[in-house]
Amino acid sequence: MTQIGSVIDGKYEILTEIGRGGMSVVYLAMDKRLNKQWAVKEVRKKGVSKNDEIVVNSLMAEANLIKRLDHPAFPRIVDIIDNGQTIYIVMDYIEGESLDKIIEEHGAQSEENVIRWAMQICDALNYLHSQKPHPIIYRDMKPANLMLKPEGEYGIIKIIDFGIAREFKDKNLADTTVLGTRGYASPEHYAGHTDVRSDIFSLGMTMHHLLTGIDPRKGGQYASVRNWNPELSEGIEIIVDKCVQPAPENRYQNCDELLRDLYDPSKLTRDYRKKEKRKLGAFLCVLALSIVMLIGGIVMKNASDRINSNNYETLIGVADSTPYATKVEGYKQAINIYPEDLRGYTRLLDAYADNGKFSATESGEFLSLYNKYSDRFDSDSAEMCELRYKIGTMYFNYYTEADGSESDGARAKQAYHYFEENYNSTADYEHKTISDCFYWVCYFYNNFLLSSNTGRLNNDEADKGDYEMLFKEINSRIGSIQEEGPYNKLSLYSVVFNTLYMERKNMAQQGISQTQVLSLFDNVYQRAMALSPNKEQAKALQNRMRENYENDREMIETAFTTQERSGSDNG
Repeated sequence: MTQIGSVIDGKYEILTEIGRGGMSVVYLAMDKRLNKQWAVKEVRKKGVSKNDEIVVNSLMAEANLIKRLDHPAFPRIVDIIDNGQTIYIVMDYIEGESLDKIIEEHGAQSEENVIRWAMQICDALNYLHSQKPHPIIYRDMKPANLMLKPEGEYGIIKIIDFGIAREFKDKNLADTTVLGTRGYASPEHYAGHTDVRSDIFSLGMTMHHLLTGIDPRKGGQYASVRNWNPELSEGIEIIVDKCVQPAPENRYQNCDELLRDLYDPSKLTRDYRKKEKRKLGAFLCVLALSIVMLIGGIVMKNASDRINSNNYETLIGVADSTPYATKVEGYKQAINIYPEDLRGYTRLLDAYADNGKFSATESGEFLSLYNKYSDRFDSDSAEMCELRYKIGTMYFNYYTEADGSESDGARAKQAYHYFEENYNSTADYEHKTISDCFYWVCYFYNNFLLSSNTGRLNNDEADKGDYEMLFKEINSRIGSIQEEGPYNKLSLYSVVFNTLYMERKNMAQQGISQTQVLSLFDNVYQRAMALSPNKEQAKALQNRMRENYENDREMIETAFTTQERSGSDNG
């Protein structure tokens, strides 16, 4: 066991033990060179028995799994050290409390909190289950493996301990050694045949524990959550009971199904279904009346057209000076009056930007109007290019997924279409240079880095020519965007900065020059630090780059040094 106060690899000083399990010990360590805290997972390579070999192999499998992942719910591995006797894995230190400690100290949690946490977990599991070529089955979902970071209204969930996760291969259904945690593990865990539905069972038992405070590891007959707490809703009881059905075919078959029900558990109740039937009857009556009124509406159309122009100008003018919600509704009404006038779309996007939010809800609201009337636009006009540029930067700067998570990959995936249309346009417009910069970044993500079905970073298909193309296109344009606003420039600089860091090993393996990589890395960093942004989001991007610069640059240098040594050894 590593001593407190000892220094690993000349730079990681062990401060204290923060976790222990059957497979490893986890320490809090201080990076003496970067003055940054990391979590260090240790396992000794005893080499005495088969079980020792299993522990070592499991730890290395965990490290290799996490290295492939790009999702905000999972910690990032920054170093792996093997001194022959002990393996150390250095990873992000997650500040917060595990959910089992929260239950122990505070008891059962509120239904609202549990639903919000479960939605985050669903998104993370869905990401694992959609990995290619094989889904990853987590297999040990429980409160002890879920860390809650105190950020936002509900906190952010981080999933730790991949010690027994595995890739699921249809032709080899039998698991080998460890199973899961008794009480949370599905019945098929014990038969050795887990799949994605096994994780759903464990998540259901985790939700049950969080909602009731009843620890399933202590045994006892299962009872629905409202048997323990009648104040819980009928909808959440239905969801948890479906998750933990003994037969996998009776559970949710994937996390998307579960997530849809978590969004609104009330839709599962008997009262809701009765209301829906009544709504259907009312709708049929209204439909009949609408057909009659349509005939009269056609007669009135010509008169309506004459006043629409005045209504449009009034709505635009009034909305400009109203509170956010009223402003949004005003611009939406203006768009419906004159869909061909692009001012309504632009000002609606400005309202979202001023509010600092462009989630799946806002983007869906906007696209319902944009797509509805898109066939009326002159797609190759300078005005249309400016609008597409604005849409692309909204996705690139502000987009968050339904669970509140955000990533460069997801944003690049959503923005790519709009920058691509602009890049292929022959129009000459004001923001063409920076729009083309964004296009090349999004092009690179979508064609070489992103999984086609998840929008997450897990592909490594770029070769030397692809990287050199990206460098050429960015370097040729980046000096010509000085007139752009700080946020858009910082957004571009930040994603180039992050891409160079994340792709450091692949670039080294493909023979890219270290000087070339660090030159672009330092260039975007220096340009970012020269800015004086006003928006809080822009300041956050700038601060993140400033905080990560030394560490990320060192990691880039390390990747190239390691590759050079590997090449020399092979030579």
